[in-house]
Amino acid sequence: MSVAYIDSEKKQRLRDQATAVAMDVAAPGADRVDAEAVWPQATFDALAEAGLLGLHVPERLGGHGEGLIGLLLTTETLAGACSSSGLCFGMHNVATAVLAAKATPDHEERFLLPIARGKHVTSLAVSEAGTGSHLYLTDTSIERDGDCFTVRGQKQFVSSGAQADSYVTSTMTTTGRSAPGEFNMLVVEKDTPGTVWGEPWKGFGMRGNAARSLKLDGARVNARNLLGAEGDQTWYMFEIVVPYFIMAMAGTYLGIAQAALDEAIAHVRTRRFAHSGEALAEAPLVQEKVARLWADVEKGRRFIYHAARLGDAGDVRALPAILSAKAEMDEIAVRVTNEAMSLGGGIEYRENGKMARLLRDARASQVMSPTTDLLRLWTGRALLGLPIL
Repeated sequence: MSVAYIDSEKKQRLRDQATAVAMDVAAPGADRVDAEAVWPQATFDALAEAGLLGLHVPERLGGHGEGLIGLLLTTETLAGACSSSGLCFGMHNVATAVLAAKATPDHEERFLLPIARGKHVTSLAVSEAGTGSHLYLTDTSIERDGDCFTVRGQKQFVSSGAQADSYVTSTMTTTGRSAPGEFNMLVVEKDTPGTVWGEPWKGFGMRGNAARSLKLDGARVNARNLLGAEGDQTWYMFEIVVPYFIMAMAGTYLGIAQAALDEAIAHVRTRRFAHSGEALAEAPLVQEKVARLWADVEKGRRFIYHAARLGDAGDVRALPAILSAKAEMDEIAVRVTNEAMSLGGGIEYRENGKMARLLRDARASQVMSPTTDLLRLWTGRALLGLPIL
């Protein structure tokens, strides 16, 4: 648990609220969310009731006004109970941060105030089949038509698909294709005419994130739903989307790794050999493995919270640390869950057991954009003083 990073009563309350939702609602529903691949509606209802949906809404609008540390504290806590809940809550927070970054009074009234009141869930819709992990590229086109934009394109792997109330969507500018990173951010509201959702996608892991494709078939979106100015989204991508997304995912995978470690420790503490009565925890090899896994989780925790602190402080050293945070946590989560399953022995290899679920969920980290390899590339370019794109 990240007690060392709770440096105020406000953050302690935030962590306590997230813990209550995690333990009382998310954890009891985690097996069903995974087995039936259903979106964690009950968790989001509880988050709304607790006032946690407004994590990144400014305090003057009734939100918490939190930054990256607050995002880590809450996603880590939720994901430790239910991975899909942590991921979907993280996506909601990233989209909220984008909405809040350059919000107009109209955006505040229609989106941020309802989010703070627990009446509005949002998500991201930026990934496309043709661009893979290069989420800063888009083939989605828009044309100006009076006071609306007509939008055509298709998004893939939209978390909380058909469940959220709005989706922060990337499009080309009205002049067509621009340089990489230069595109528009547009809020597409639920039930917008011309939006067509694909069939629910059932994944190997993270099965409750309701990832679906979104076809924008001449969707008519009010022009006031444009975020910022046309073509200025390089700023959005690397100032808001990338850091908040990376931290949301790093926190999610930290929660998964911690849950796997806790599960393994609980097992070896209670498991005894029938022929000798010796506890598994007394075996030196087991003790060494537990020590190594604990160190892995703690190193990951300290690294990503350090990156978040730099980001919240606006430190010039923040970018490579933030870019590396998800890459580091991706690898740690997969390694820890895999080794934790080995410590649990054959019983943990059963179909749809908790450790199997955690291992499957952890594996999603390395294929989720920005992928581990792409983040390593961006980090190296940032350290060498080269343009990231």
